[in-house]
Amino acid sequence: MELDKMDENEWKYHGEGNKSLVVSHVQLPRVLRLLKYPAEDCENPPQTPEQAFRQIQNVVDFSSNVMSSLLGEKFIHSGEVVKLPLEFVRQLSIRVQHQRPAMRCDKVMDIYSGCALCLPNLTSPTLHQPTHTLPLCIEIKPKCGFLPSSKHVSKDIKTKVCRFCMHQHDKVARGKWKRRSLYCPLDLFSGNRQRMQFAIRQLIEEPQNNFKIFKGGQCIYSSKEGSDDSLDLNSLLHQLRPYFMYGNNRIISHVTGKAVLNDFIQVLVNALLSGGGGGGHGGGVADRCGEGRSFCEASLFNKERIRHGSQDLNSNSVLSRILQTQMLDSLNIEGLHPLYRRVEQHLQDFPKERTRLQVDGPYNEAFLETLQKCPAEDDGSVEYAAAKVHQYRVAMTAKDCSIMVALVPSPEEEEEDDDEGLSGQTWLRDFHSTRPPAFSYSVSILDLDPKPFDAIPCQLRLDQRIVSCYLRTGGALPKASLQPLPDIYTAAERDDCTLLFHPV
Repeated sequence: MELDKMDENEWKYHGEGNKSLVVSHVQLPRVLRLLKYPAEDCENPPQTPEQAFRQIQNVVDFSSNVMSSLLGEKFIHSGEVVKLPLEFVRQLSIRVQHQRPAMRCDKVMDIYSGCALCLPNLTSPTLHQPTHTLPLCIEIKPKCGFLPSSKHVSKDIKTKVCRFCMHQHDKVARGKWKRRSLYCPLDLFSGNRQRMQFAIRQLIEEPQNNFKIFKGGQCIYSSKEGSDDSLDLNSLLHQLRPYFMYGNNRIISHVTGKAVLNDFIQVLVNALLSGGGGGGHGGGVADRCGEGRSFCEASLFNKERIRHGSQDLNSNSVLSRILQTQMLDSLNIEGLHPLYRRVEQHLQDFPKERTRLQVDGPYNEAFLETLQKCPAEDDGSVEYAAAKVHQYRVAMTAKDCSIMVALVPSPEEEEEDDDEGLSGQTWLRDFHSTRPPAFSYSVSILDLDPKPFDAIPCQLRLDQRIVSCYLRTGGALPKASLQPLPDIYTAAERDDCTLLFHPV
């Protein structure tokens, strides 16, 4: 990609969040993340080009020096900061404006700094295989996978119902979503296949911002905030059918939608339980951290349906690494806030200490060491308080990250290879199958921006609002928000579908 010969016509709108807008190249597997700021600041950018560059570089440093160490290098793509021609950025802004959701247009793209973060396009995986079927990519935002057990938690409900399930009531009450999601992160993080299958089913039925499916880089399944548009599950099944029509001695015309969804969910669970591309699934040291996280009382999964008692995650799996990082939040926001206030008061008295305490970075090895060597007990120092705040910020990043699972159908000639030719790869077979579907896969983690130090008070207010709303409604919602959905798949009805699975 030649930065001095950029053509806005070669880029298209890809998506955006609260702080950045993403465009993807029409041919190369690359995306650019550009900063956004409030529309009222469009004539007076809130920061200089140098400050914008530093902001993006902080994202790269945080990802490569901190999150990579905690989550595992094999899952992380940190990218690099690039300087783009200003005219290209201006024309690009005009080009994508009409494709942006109306609710996001309160902010505009940064057209003054020319700075962007260049990353691989994980929705168009480079697992090149000589196959005619386009690759699939599934994006999951798993959210927080455990219940707090801190002595600082003031409301007992927080130790019984997870943050995500409580937050759903607040989101529906505020009109952000028309209907609440019945997905529960504790089911996904449980390590139990039946609970994980159930969780993914709920994500499919009500994706919200937590689940998307891409085919050949194009989003084919998602939902939009505040939209009344119903999800077309039949269209999704039509898109997925070619990937799952040859397994289990099937005849193409007899492959039911239920069987297609079953196989799709099984493949996704396999990838999430795998060691991330070389170790298969089910191996490694079991993750048994925190018995208190095992069940959320708001989950609709029937505990009596668990036929196998295993609640373990492969310690090298993407879910285990994310969960362990999330649990750096050991105090909960209620226990963390007084420590934040200690640091804040210290900085009011000694502003120059902001640099020594690395409040705004740099996110280097010293920052990581501060996290890892934080004392177990509070010694009353500002250093201890700052370290716990940093741990909380890292945990919040892990609670808000996304997992990208790329699936590439393997060609027929690979499926016919004997076992000896596939050393180091994992085979998952159905005993009744002669030619099960085969996939190469990769698992990545993205959205690893550092959370601002000054956002702690807002986090406390949000936590209080979510808990208050849940207690006020008693966990109940109007019937309209719980209208039944098509029974596309019953998670515990079938034994595990075992597919040929090639980790990459």
